[in-house]
Amino acid sequence: MRVAIVSESFLPTVNGVTNSVRKVLDYLSAHGHQAIVICPAAGAPSTYGGFRVHSVPALAYRQFPVGLPNPQVHRLLSGFQPDVVHAAAPFMLGAQAIASANRLGIPTVAIFQTDVAGYARRNHLGPATKLAWRIVRWIHDGAQLTLAPSSTAMSDLQEIGLTRLQRWGRGVDLTMYHPAKKLSWATVKLRKRLAPQGEVVVGYVGRIAPEKQVERLRALHGLTGVRVVIVGDGPAVPSVTRALAGIPVTWLGKLSGEDLATAYAACDVFVHTGTEETFGQTIQEAHSAGLPVVAPRSGGPIDLVDHGTNGFLYEPDNEDQLRAYVEALTIDRELRTRMGEAGRRAVLGKSWDGVCTQLLHHYDATIAAFSADTAHSLVLKTQRGEKLPR
Repeated sequence: MRVAIVSESFLPTVNGVTNSVRKVLDYLSAHGHQAIVICPAAGAPSTYGGFRVHSVPALAYRQFPVGLPNPQVHRLLSGFQPDVVHAAAPFMLGAQAIASANRLGIPTVAIFQTDVAGYARRNHLGPATKLAWRIVRWIHDGAQLTLAPSSTAMSDLQEIGLTRLQRWGRGVDLTMYHPAKKLSWATVKLRKRLAPQGEVVVGYVGRIAPEKQVERLRALHGLTGVRVVIVGDGPAVPSVTRALAGIPVTWLGKLSGEDLATAYAACDVFVHTGTEETFGQTIQEAHSAGLPVVAPRSGGPIDLVDHGTNGFLYEPDNEDQLRAYVEALTIDRELRTRMGEAGRRAVLGKSWDGVCTQLLHHYDATIAAFSADTAHSLVLKTQRGEKLPR
């Protein structure tokens, strides 16, 4: 199969969109498919996994590169002639790719991954929230299929009138993030640094940005025998630092690979703070590492955290509840162990290989449906005596 992936984000920018695209490319490469990547110009490599990466002009918005519509997109799709276009978190660049694919007679699968409307709502932009949803509908209406990562995202998209929808979650590296890593030399060394007196380590992993609401960790102020570790970087570091003044916090910065896996393994409890996650990949990683998770009852986490079984869900505006759940886990080792084991069991069927196999099935079904629709349209045109395209 020939797949053109048009992504609003790619390396060196690291986020959920980039990580998902990389996993899909790894799968396509390993299974003998052909692909290209089209992404914003922001220092991306020229190749990835043996596939060409094409960068198009972009502008920076809050440290994030935004791809601009460019004739190059249409030329690249026309030249590559993919069987399907995969639009990852489509916005300006993805919208152009979907429109070009429709003109070229190529089916498209759009991945809904960024809650743009949620950002507008959080910033009290009022009418901008409705406008954001209209833009989302306009973009995704052009695709033959939209894949939503969670039940909340599905409901939101159905509410704005989209009908060609399916669920597609995300995979997790079950080997990289594994409870056995708690026994590794690297983890033991890091634990001694983070909790020299044997304190309970409460961790957060993710981008430090306004929409992630990491400031919520201030609710942990005054908990005895607790150390907080934050993995990540971003524009909100100064405000989060101020909010957490007086709490014993260790900042590990941006980590990846084995270093990130070691950081998870060094934690005892994982806290997720953002209320606008369409999925919540770090929750899956924490569960894979055998950690209980405390997360807001909002968006993607609702599907990932089974309240009372592998973690707790707190009401988004109730920081007292967040504190109470974390405190319950910090004082009860048996509860932490039981919930951590349940979290691991919950993700055992979610390897990236399995999840990407599901994606290929979505590709195949979309291609088949598009071909049938095209054939039916030609029959109708013939019956009406209309001139057929060459």
